Amino acid sequence: MSLRTPGVTASRRAPLFWAVRAGLGWAVLLLAEAGWLLSDPLDTVSHLPLPCPQYLLIGVTAVLAVLHLSVMPRWRFQVHRWEVASVAVYTRTGWLNQERRIAPVSRIQTVDTQRGPLASLFGLVDITVTTASARGPVRIHALDRGVAERLVEQLTVQTAETPGDAT
Repeated sequence: MSLRTPGVTASRRAPLFWAVRAGLGWAVLLLAEAGWLLSDPLDTVSHLPLPCPQYLLIGVTAVLAVLHLSVMPRWRFQVHRWEVASVAVYTRTGWLNQERRIAPVSRIQTVDTQRGPLASLFGLVDITVTTASARGPVRIHALDRGVAERLVEQLTVQTAETPGDAT
């Protein structure tokens, strides 16, 4: 078994999904900062030679949000890969710290799907392949619903046909 890069990417809708999900988090933070700004009487800080700290904080947060939302989805799409071979499930995930996982089919115990409300709007599903590994499950992120259903079926059949007891 070689340590080649898995060949299948997440769904083409995944970058937009990741951006929207992250954007919602940034929006909550910016709204909280705006609430802080509006709750503080402006005349108490007008004597400062610099803009009030709330404006600076909102500005820094907005810059960080724009950087994160413009880089993260594309980078994550380039990194996140998966593949199922006859003997193993391969994944590559991560950001700065990238992880490559290979889970032998003979070690698979369960195959689960997860889909939250936002992922459902985008038609995306995550798959978790639980193995007999102390390292934990292998996760495949942001698959099209049809691809996920076929993959779960494929892994179920492969696992059933593979000798061993997954321990």
